[in-house]
Amino acid sequence: MSVSLDDLELLLDVAALGSFSQAAARRGWSQPQASQRVALLETRLGVKLFSRHRRGAEPTAACMAFLPAARAALDALAEGRLAGAEGLPRVRVACLPSLAGVVFGPLLAKLAEAPLEIRCDTDHSPQILQQLLGGELDIGFVLQRPAVSGLEMEALCDSPIVAVAAPSHPLAGDGRELPLGRLAEYPLAPQNWGDGAEELVRRLRRLRAPGRPIHLPQPASAARDLALWHGYVAFVPRLAVRQELEWGALRELPLQEPELGRWRLMMAWRGGKRPDAAKTMMLEAARTLADDWR
Repeated sequence: MSVSLDDLELLLDVAALGSFSQAAARRGWSQPQASQRVALLETRLGVKLFSRHRRGAEPTAACMAFLPAARAALDALAEGRLAGAEGLPRVRVACLPSLAGVVFGPLLAKLAEAPLEIRCDTDHSPQILQQLLGGELDIGFVLQRPAVSGLEMEALCDSPIVAVAAPSHPLAGDGRELPLGRLAEYPLAPQNWGDGAEELVRRLRRLRAPGRPIHLPQPASAARDLALWHGYVAFVPRLAVRQELEWGALRELPLQEPELGRWRLMMAWRGGKRPDAAKTMMLEAARTLADDWR
Protein backbone atom coordinates (compact mmCIF):
# COMPACT_ATOMS: atom_id res chain seq x y z
CA MET A 1 0.00 0.00 0.00
CA SER A 2 1.39 3.42 -0.95
CA VAL A 3 0.30 6.78 0.48
CA SER A 4 1.37 10.00 -1.21
CA LEU A 5 3.08 12.77 0.70
CA ASP A 6 0.46 15.22 -0.57
CA ASP A 7 -2.21 13.10 1.12
CA LEU A 8 -0.28 13.05 4.40
CA GLU A 9 0.03 16.84 4.28
CA LEU A 10 -3.70 17.14 3.52
CA LEU A 11 -4.49 14.84 6.45
CA LEU A 12 -2.52 17.05 8.82
CA ASP A 13 -4.15 20.20 7.45
CA VAL A 14 -7.70 18.86 7.90
CA ALA A 15 -6.89 17.66 11.42
CA ALA A 16 -5.37 21.01 12.40
CA LEU A 17 -8.04 23.21 10.79
CA GLY A 18 -11.09 21.00 11.36
CA SER A 19 -12.33 21.79 7.87
CA PHE A 20 -12.01 20.20 4.43
CA SER A 21 -12.66 23.52 2.70
CA GLN A 22 -10.00 25.41 4.68
CA ALA A 23 -7.48 22.60 4.17
CA ALA A 24 -8.24 22.57 0.44
CA ALA A 25 -7.82 26.35 0.21
CA ARG A 26 -4.45 26.15 1.96
CA ARG A 27 -3.25 23.69 -0.68
CA GLY A 28 -4.90 25.44 -3.64
CA TRP A 29 -7.39 22.61 -4.25
CA SER A 30 -11.17 22.48 -4.45
CA GLN A 31 -13.16 21.19 -1.46
CA PRO A 32 -14.52 18.15 -3.40
CA GLN A 33 -10.98 17.27 -4.46
CA ALA A 34 -9.79 17.32 -0.84
CA SER A 35 -12.78 15.24 0.33
CA GLN A 36 -12.19 12.69 -2.43
CA ARG A 37 -8.51 12.31 -1.58
CA VAL A 38 -9.27 11.79 2.11
CA ALA A 39 -11.93 9.22 1.19
CA LEU A 40 -9.37 7.31 -0.93
CA LEU A 41 -6.89 7.49 1.94
CA GLU A 42 -9.51 6.04 4.29
CA THR A 43 -10.06 3.19 1.84
CA ARG A 44 -6.32 2.47 1.62
CA LEU A 45 -5.89 2.51 5.38
CA GLY A 46 -9.13 0.67 6.07
CA VAL A 47 -10.28 3.11 8.77
CA LYS A 48 -12.50 6.17 9.07
CA LEU A 49 -10.30 9.22 9.62
CA PHE A 50 -12.84 12.01 10.13
CA SER A 51 -16.37 12.45 11.38
CA ARG A 52 -18.05 14.94 9.05
CA HIS A 53 -20.59 17.41 10.40
CA ARG A 54 -22.01 20.83 9.52
CA ARG A 55 -19.25 22.73 11.30
CA GLY A 56 -16.44 20.81 9.63
CA ALA A 57 -14.55 17.59 10.30
CA GLU A 58 -13.39 16.06 13.57
CA PRO A 59 -10.49 13.54 13.64
CA THR A 60 -11.46 10.04 14.79
CA ALA A 61 -9.45 8.04 17.30
CA ALA A 62 -7.90 6.13 14.39
CA CYS A 63 -6.87 9.41 12.77
CA MET A 64 -5.29 10.71 15.99
CA ALA A 65 -3.34 7.47 16.30
CA PHE A 66 -2.06 7.81 12.71
CA LEU A 67 -1.10 11.52 12.88
CA PRO A 68 2.27 11.05 14.68
CA ALA A 69 3.42 8.60 11.98
CA ALA A 70 2.32 11.03 9.24
CA ARG A 71 4.18 13.91 10.89
CA ALA A 72 7.29 11.77 11.39
CA ALA A 73 7.30 10.77 7.71
CA LEU A 74 7.02 14.39 6.53
CA ASP A 75 9.63 15.58 9.04
CA ALA A 76 12.05 12.88 7.91
CA LEU A 77 11.55 13.89 4.29
CA ALA A 78 12.08 17.59 5.09
CA GLU A 79 15.24 16.87 7.06
CA GLY A 80 16.55 14.65 4.28
CA ARG A 81 15.94 17.33 1.66
CA LEU A 82 17.66 19.98 3.75
CA ALA A 83 20.64 17.78 4.57
CA GLY A 84 21.04 16.72 0.95
CA ALA A 85 20.49 20.10 -0.65
CA GLU A 86 22.06 22.57 1.74
CA GLY A 87 23.88 20.63 4.44
CA LEU A 88 22.36 22.56 7.38
CA PRO A 89 19.14 21.85 9.28
CA ARG A 90 16.50 24.55 9.20
CA VAL A 91 14.36 25.79 12.08
CA ARG A 92 11.12 27.63 11.25
CA VAL A 93 9.96 30.07 13.92
CA ALA A 94 7.13 32.59 14.19
CA CYS A 95 6.07 35.18 16.73
CA LEU A 96 3.57 37.98 17.19
CA PRO A 97 4.25 41.07 15.07
CA SER A 98 4.77 43.07 18.28
CA LEU A 99 7.58 40.72 19.29
CA ALA A 100 9.53 40.55 16.03
CA GLY A 101 12.09 43.14 17.06
CA VAL A 102 12.37 41.76 20.58
CA VAL A 103 12.77 38.08 19.64
CA PHE A 104 14.21 37.60 16.16
CA GLY A 105 17.23 39.89 16.24
CA PRO A 106 18.58 38.72 19.63
CA LEU A 107 17.89 35.05 18.81
CA LEU A 108 19.72 35.22 15.50
CA ALA A 109 22.59 37.07 17.17
CA LYS A 110 22.91 34.35 19.82
CA LEU A 111 22.93 31.63 17.15
CA ALA A 112 24.99 33.47 14.54
CA GLU A 113 27.66 30.74 14.41
CA ALA A 114 25.39 27.78 15.19
CA PRO A 115 25.16 25.01 12.54
CA LEU A 116 21.55 25.73 11.53
CA GLU A 117 19.50 28.14 9.44
CA ILE A 118 16.57 30.06 10.90
CA ARG A 119 13.45 31.11 8.99
CA CYS A 120 11.38 33.81 10.73
CA ASP A 121 7.76 34.85 10.22
CA THR A 122 5.02 36.70 12.11
CA ASP A 123 1.38 35.86 12.76
CA HIS A 124 -1.23 35.91 15.52
CA SER A 125 -1.21 33.35 18.33
CA PRO A 126 -4.05 31.06 17.11
CA GLN A 127 -2.58 30.86 13.60
CA ILE A 128 0.90 30.11 14.95
CA LEU A 129 -0.47 27.23 17.02
CA GLN A 130 -2.28 25.84 13.98
CA GLN A 131 0.92 25.98 11.95
CA LEU A 132 2.81 24.18 14.71
CA LEU A 133 0.22 21.40 14.75
CA GLY A 134 0.35 21.15 10.97
CA GLY A 135 4.13 20.88 10.92
CA GLU A 136 4.65 24.19 9.10
CA LEU A 137 6.55 25.68 12.04
CA ASP A 138 9.00 24.29 14.56
CA ILE A 139 8.75 26.89 17.35
CA GLY A 140 6.24 29.66 18.04
CA PHE A 141 6.21 32.59 20.46
CA VAL A 142 2.60 33.35 21.44
CA LEU A 143 0.53 35.02 24.12
CA GLN A 144 -0.76 32.75 26.86
CA ARG A 145 -3.23 30.22 25.49
CA PRO A 146 -5.00 27.13 26.91
CA ALA A 147 -3.02 23.89 26.65
CA VAL A 148 -3.14 22.34 23.17
CA SER A 149 -2.92 18.58 22.72
CA GLY A 150 0.26 17.66 20.88
CA LEU A 151 2.14 20.86 21.77
CA GLU A 152 4.60 21.66 24.53
CA MET A 153 4.21 25.14 26.01
CA GLU A 154 6.54 27.04 28.33
CA ALA A 155 6.17 30.48 29.92
CA LEU A 156 9.07 32.81 29.06
CA CYS A 157 8.05 36.23 30.35
CA ASP A 158 5.23 37.97 32.20
CA SER A 159 5.45 41.59 31.08
CA PRO A 160 3.35 44.38 32.65
CA ILE A 161 1.57 46.97 30.53
CA VAL A 162 3.22 50.36 31.07
CA ALA A 163 2.67 53.94 29.98
CA VAL A 164 5.60 55.46 28.07
CA ALA A 165 6.42 58.81 26.50
CA ALA A 166 9.38 60.55 24.89
CA PRO A 167 11.81 62.31 27.28
CA SER A 168 10.60 65.66 25.91
CA HIS A 169 6.97 64.95 26.85
CA PRO A 170 5.59 67.26 29.60
CA LEU A 171 4.81 64.27 31.84
CA ALA A 172 8.19 62.56 31.43
CA GLY A 173 9.98 64.79 33.92
CA ASP A 174 7.20 65.07 36.51
CA GLY A 175 8.64 62.39 38.82
CA ARG A 176 5.41 61.95 40.80
CA GLU A 177 2.97 59.08 40.48
CA LEU A 178 0.39 60.17 37.97
CA PRO A 179 -3.35 59.49 37.98
CA LEU A 180 -4.84 58.30 34.71
CA GLY A 181 -6.71 61.59 34.52
CA ARG A 182 -3.42 63.46 33.96
CA LEU A 183 -2.50 61.18 31.08
CA ALA A 184 -5.95 61.63 29.56
CA GLU A 185 -5.14 65.28 28.84
CA TYR A 186 -2.66 64.22 26.13
CA PRO A 187 -2.81 62.24 22.87
CA LEU A 188 -3.10 58.55 23.77
CA ALA A 189 -2.21 55.35 21.94
CA PRO A 190 -2.81 52.11 23.85
CA GLN A 191 -1.53 49.14 21.87
CA ASN A 192 -4.39 46.74 21.19
CA TRP A 193 -2.94 43.94 23.32
CA GLY A 194 -6.29 42.26 24.05
CA ASP A 195 -9.47 42.63 26.10
CA GLY A 196 -7.63 44.67 28.71
CA ALA A 197 -6.87 47.36 26.13
CA GLU A 198 -10.55 47.96 25.43
CA GLU A 199 -11.26 48.21 29.16
CA LEU A 200 -8.44 50.75 29.53
CA VAL A 201 -9.87 52.80 26.66
CA ARG A 202 -13.30 52.84 28.34
CA ARG A 203 -11.73 54.13 31.56
CA LEU A 204 -9.65 56.76 29.77
CA ARG A 205 -12.60 57.95 27.72
CA ARG A 206 -14.53 58.79 30.91
CA LEU A 207 -11.59 60.99 31.97
CA ARG A 208 -11.15 62.66 28.61
CA ALA A 209 -12.81 65.65 27.01
CA PRO A 210 -15.73 64.59 24.78
CA GLY A 211 -14.90 64.05 21.13
CA ARG A 212 -11.16 63.49 21.60
CA PRO A 213 -10.17 60.16 19.99
CA ILE A 214 -8.17 57.34 21.54
CA HIS A 215 -6.41 55.21 18.95
CA LEU A 216 -5.59 51.51 19.40
CA PRO A 217 -2.65 50.80 17.08
CA GLN A 218 -1.22 47.37 16.36
CA PRO A 219 1.52 46.14 16.58
CA ALA A 220 3.31 47.58 19.59
CA SER A 221 5.90 49.24 17.33
CA ALA A 222 3.16 51.52 15.96
CA ALA A 223 2.24 52.72 19.48
CA ARG A 224 5.94 53.03 20.31
CA ASP A 225 6.55 55.27 17.28
CA LEU A 226 3.64 57.53 18.20
CA ALA A 227 5.29 58.04 21.59
CA LEU A 228 8.80 58.45 20.14
CA TRP A 229 8.00 60.97 17.41
CA HIS A 230 4.52 62.42 17.78
CA GLY A 231 3.98 63.40 21.43
CA TYR A 232 1.69 60.53 22.39
CA VAL A 233 1.49 58.58 25.61
CA ALA A 234 1.57 54.92 24.60
CA PHE A 235 0.42 51.96 26.67
CA VAL A 236 2.43 48.89 25.70
CA PRO A 237 3.98 45.76 27.24
CA ARG A 238 7.26 46.76 28.86
CA LEU A 239 8.98 43.94 26.97
CA ALA A 240 7.99 45.49 23.62
CA VAL A 241 9.86 48.75 24.42
CA ARG A 242 12.60 47.26 26.57
CA GLN A 243 15.48 48.56 24.44
CA GLU A 244 14.02 52.05 24.07
CA LEU A 245 13.67 52.31 27.87
CA GLU A 246 17.24 51.10 28.42
CA TRP A 247 18.60 53.58 25.86
CA GLY A 248 16.57 56.48 27.29
CA ALA A 249 14.65 57.01 24.04
CA LEU A 250 11.41 56.49 26.02
CA ARG A 251 10.51 57.06 29.65
CA GLU A 252 8.14 54.91 31.68
CA LEU A 253 5.59 57.14 33.42
CA PRO A 254 5.00 56.28 37.11
CA LEU A 255 1.29 55.65 37.68
CA GLN A 256 -0.93 55.60 40.74
CA GLU A 257 -2.62 52.55 39.17
CA PRO A 258 -1.38 49.29 40.75
CA GLU A 259 -1.41 47.54 37.35
CA LEU A 260 -2.91 48.12 33.90
CA GLY A 261 -2.61 44.54 32.70
CA ARG A 262 -0.09 41.87 31.80
CA TRP A 263 1.22 40.26 28.63
CA ARG A 264 2.33 36.66 29.18
CA LEU A 265 4.67 35.31 26.53
CA MET A 266 4.77 31.56 25.87
CA MET A 267 7.07 29.41 23.75
CA ALA A 268 5.33 26.52 21.98
CA TRP A 269 6.62 23.58 19.97
CA ARG A 270 5.52 20.13 18.94
CA GLY A 271 6.94 17.38 21.12
CA GLY A 272 8.38 14.20 19.71
CA LYS A 273 10.39 11.14 20.65
CA ARG A 274 13.11 11.70 18.08
CA PRO A 275 15.80 14.18 19.18
CA ASP A 276 16.11 17.31 17.08
CA ALA A 277 19.42 19.00 17.82
CA ALA A 278 18.67 22.17 15.82
CA LYS A 279 15.31 22.75 17.50
CA THR A 280 16.79 22.01 20.94
CA MET A 281 19.51 24.59 20.27
CA MET A 282 16.87 27.18 19.42
CA LEU A 283 14.78 26.38 22.51
CA GLU A 284 17.81 26.76 24.78
CA ALA A 285 18.77 30.06 23.14
CA ALA A 286 15.23 31.38 23.71
CA ARG A 287 15.37 30.35 27.39
CA THR A 288 18.65 32.20 27.79
CA LEU A 289 17.14 35.24 26.10
CA ALA A 290 14.16 35.10 28.47
CA ASP A 291 16.50 35.23 31.46
CA ASP A 292 17.50 38.73 30.28
CA TRP A 293 13.85 39.79 30.12
CA ARG A 294 13.02 38.94 33.72
